[in-house]
Amino acid sequence: MKNSIDAHVEFSFKGESYAPFATIILDELLEHHGAIPPLHAILAEKHGIDTYSYLYEVMEQAEIVFDNAQGLATEFLINGIFDAEAFAARWQENRILCRLQAIAASELGIDQLEQHQALQNALLQAYRAGKSSVD
Repeated sequence: MKNSIDAHVEFSFKGESYAPFATIILDELLEHHGAIPPLHAILAEKHGIDTYSYLYEVMEQAEIVFDNAQGLATEFLINGIFDAEAFAARWQENRILCRLQAIAASELGIDQLEQHQALQNALLQAYRAGKSSVD
């Protein structure tokens, strides 16, 4: 299931009301950027609002309200507030675990890595050690 969420922001500028809305496909953002970029900028881009304008500055002051979370995102949406940072961390960890599961299956014949917690932890630590030595 894809991970997505609806984002809304309402504000007024020069006597006009604005209500940009977008369904944000979180998987695409994380695959392309490695993190979730500023969501105000995403809403602005989808609605043709220049991020160097006063209109955008006013929009940035308004709180984004979220709803209609799908997939893993549902766990990080509480009362219209989305914890994008925590979601991104969990998404990245799940992605790593999928890769490690494939290795465990092909090399060790283990189809459910989560049932071998010590091995899963060891593989995660090895992955992180390798990643930190590259960074």
